[in-house]
Amino acid sequence: MSKSNYIIPVFVPHLGCPHDCVFCNQREITGIKRELTGDEVIDKINDYLSTIPKSAKRIEVAFYGGSFTGIDPRYQLELLSAAKMFLDKGFITGIRLSTRPDYIDKEILERLKEYGVGIIELGVQSLDDDVLFASTRGHSKADVKRAVSLIKSYGFKLGLQVMPGLPNSTEATELATVAEIIEFNPDFVRIYPTLVIRNTELANLYRLGKYQPLSLEEAVDISAKLLEMFKKAGINVIRIGLQPSEGVNSKEVLAGPFHPSFRQLVESKLLLNKIEDEISQRAIKKLKLIINPKDMSNLRGQKNSNLAYLYNRYQIEEVIISDDDTLARGDIKIKFIF
Repeated sequence: MSKSNYIIPVFVPHLGCPHDCVFCNQREITGIKRELTGDEVIDKINDYLSTIPKSAKRIEVAFYGGSFTGIDPRYQLELLSAAKMFLDKGFITGIRLSTRPDYIDKEILERLKEYGVGIIELGVQSLDDDVLFASTRGHSKADVKRAVSLIKSYGFKLGLQVMPGLPNSTEATELATVAEIIEFNPDFVRIYPTLVIRNTELANLYRLGKYQPLSLEEAVDISAKLLEMFKKAGINVIRIGLQPSEGVNSKEVLAGPFHPSFRQLVESKLLLNKIEDEISQRAIKKLKLIINPKDMSNLRGQKNSNLAYLYNRYQIEEVIISDDDTLARGDIKIKFIF
């Protein structure tokens, strides 16, 4: 089945943002070290459109990186005008951008509305003020609440980003943050466990032994718990973990839970958690697991790690796996043979 939704990414790194968050080096991640002109945005969109099939149902231009609504308003309009030209002609179906909670007000939202923006993503990262302060975010939990309320009142679709593993964070602060984000009822979220990127303050803290990133196992574990909370609340998690395709690679990442298949690890862990919750203290000989066929690899785990864990941990004689395409993705039926 061919892809039907496409994103045309335009990176606007760190422009207009006076804050140096401990984890941030947008220029290093995106590879963009200067301002793009409106004409360059037009060329970029045309290049992407030439490769996108006519059957595409949705094509969005997305302004990523930095803090879009914090840059000079005249430059914002230059970039937005370039994208809106394609929107007005029907060549694209939407415009979206990412920004900071403290760079949202009525004037900004009215400007974005006028130029066709439909989706706004906020880099929330945490809703614990101690964590935000330690990360030098430059905004507070109250700023997030105010921004969310304004964005919703103007009818934009809302996306929120969270970052487990920031300085001073704990599992309790991560779970509390997600519980409050669920109350905001965003249209979608992203989970980005904290990475130590070179040429950042976090890299300095790491070298000095003043910051320890989450291990891959720890990041997968907490991300699985957050994913389960969002799933139960009916909130779509569109991305888990930064990907190599987003400009991040092992050269930039000094430490932290970077993995090219991080989402699969998390979804696999979530399925394993469900199985273990059902097994509990039962003494079983055989285990039958029924799953949507598209979840088969997640159930088995990378290199059959989930199955190996079950055999070793619970001394199970046999694990029988079958598929049922009527089951929703992520659901699992578990049967025991004693």
